[in-house]
Amino acid sequence: MSLPADQPEREDLIAVARAVAARSLTHGSTGNVSLRAGAHILVTPTGSSLATVRADELSVVDAEGQHVSGGKPSKEAFLHAAMLRARPYDRAVVHTHSTHATAVSCLAGVDRDDVLPPLTAYYAMRVGRLPLVPYFAPGDSRAAAAVEALARDHAALLLSNHGPVVAAPDPGRALEVAEEVEETARLFLLLRGTRTRPLTEARRGALRPADR
Repeated sequence: MSLPADQPEREDLIAVARAVAARSLTHGSTGNVSLRAGAHILVTPTGSSLATVRADELSVVDAEGQHVSGGKPSKEAFLHAAMLRARPYDRAVVHTHSTHATAVSCLAGVDRDDVLPPLTAYYAMRVGRLPLVPYFAPGDSRAAAAVEALARDHAALLLSNHGPVVAAPDPGRALEVAEEVEETARLFLLLRGTRTRPLTEARRGALRPADR
């Protein structure tokens, strides 16, 4: 039996799905990952666990997030499509419900244009600024316009009361940035209430992500 033309992309996507689960960046059937494959987008199906989903179970959607073939897509497939429409040079999207980043997404009084301070040089290099997307219920397609608008200038976004979504040229880099968001959120919460010494604007500007 011949393999589908997008089999290499399927294998890459499953590898990053396993990595997301192994690094405890999601739980149960939460979180989803996607990868552009030609004119279509491969995305993990609804109700699937990133620890066990198989390559033959992946959904295929179009550039608008509409189901084309395969399993029923995640109800958040439209978020992946919106990120990739806004960022034509990126191919992969990782969306997690990682604990610390999600906790930050629930805080009141944060800077909605720049949710996390640049506590480390690595955050400045890999993430830059992290805007907060207004709250939408999971699966609410109205979130697509807000995500697409912000994603034109930012590869990483934080969804209010939900979690981070990250785009990158390949799945490995998307996972790397999602991890950086989570670790910086953890540092931020650990240091909350303590005086901190974030990078200055000049230092952060010198380290901004090269592809932004």
